[in-house]
Amino acid sequence: MRVGIFGQGYVASILAIGLQRIKNGEIGYEGIPFADKLPYRIEDIEIVTAFDIDANKVGKKLSTVAKQYWQNGIKFDRDYIIKEGYRDQRGKGLEVDIEETVGKLIDEYEKKNIDVFVNLITTESAQPFMNAKEFHNAIKRNDIDRISPSQLYFYSVTQYEKPASFINCIPTPLANDPAAVELAEENKVTLFGDDGASGATPLTADILEHLRERGRKVLGIAQFNIGGNTDFLSLTEEERNKAKELTKSSIVEDILGYDAPHYIKPTGYLEPLGDKKFVAMHIPYISFNGAEDELIINARINDSPALAGLIIDLIRLGYMAIERQQFGTIYPINAFYMKMPGPREAKSIPKIVAYHRVKEWIELKVEKEIIG
Repeated sequence: MRVGIFGQGYVASILAIGLQRIKNGEIGYEGIPFADKLPYRIEDIEIVTAFDIDANKVGKKLSTVAKQYWQNGIKFDRDYIIKEGYRDQRGKGLEVDIEETVGKLIDEYEKKNIDVFVNLITTESAQPFMNAKEFHNAIKRNDIDRISPSQLYFYSVTQYEKPASFINCIPTPLANDPAAVELAEENKVTLFGDDGASGATPLTADILEHLRERGRKVLGIAQFNIGGNTDFLSLTEEERNKAKELTKSSIVEDILGYDAPHYIKPTGYLEPLGDKKFVAMHIPYISFNGAEDELIINARINDSPALAGLIIDLIRLGYMAIERQQFGTIYPINAFYMKMPGPREAKSIPKIVAYHRVKEWIELKVEKEIIG
């Protein structure tokens, strides 16, 4: 399973480090939900290239970049060099040939024979296209003010003449954009998304399901995160924060069946916290005979390792989907691994329920292999 990464930041670096440490026998499979439940070994995942726009990373080896995030030192079996990616050109008035950029990206994909792509760039603001023809036309018009980096990366993968999987771990609507899903189906691309659910949001989803099943009425939900990594720094920009808030808040009405007043969003950047974010949650609710109870939860969660463990599953599931020739987006997988699971008309469900949906999807694959 040959993997390409968009965005060689904290998550991508911890993913590469953890994967190498598993291969070295230094650590186990903790934090990987379906670690030994898939017909593909974790050790067979090979990250072969990555793209970034940071001058401190482009042109440098993975081992050099990884030192920014991991001080213990590690030697990689494949110490790839970070390639220059696509820089957001919206509103800058610069001349960029989008089709030429796409062509250069595809040349690298072909050279490295990539199977699975993982989008881990910094959270951006982006609007869905909704119509595949309009998506195509924006590329043809060279409309650099309309196309976000994630959308351009995704489009380039759909033009890569090989079945592939694209895992969208940020809030940009791709699995929730009918245009992107249509392009994926047409061009033999599996699309997982949107926005990896690795921290407080899946916990909130399961707590809400717990309260719903017991007939308790939720009066309100306050959930916030403060972190010190670059993703939280980017979320100090209002438009990027809105994109993140949308994916976090979508669970409330989907699970409860009514829209309880809620405030669920990243709320700040504090550098000393580093990657270990602070999470706080307050959920008051009505129980029998009008009794008012409340849940108050505080947590510290290492942000990047939490997501990296899920990505190891998603890479293997993406490879399974290619072999099954199941293209477009796949709801059961999105429902478990993503904050805002595509397709657009789908609803969020509790993660404990979604976990069993993924098991069913996997067992179907295994059953087909046995029958074959």
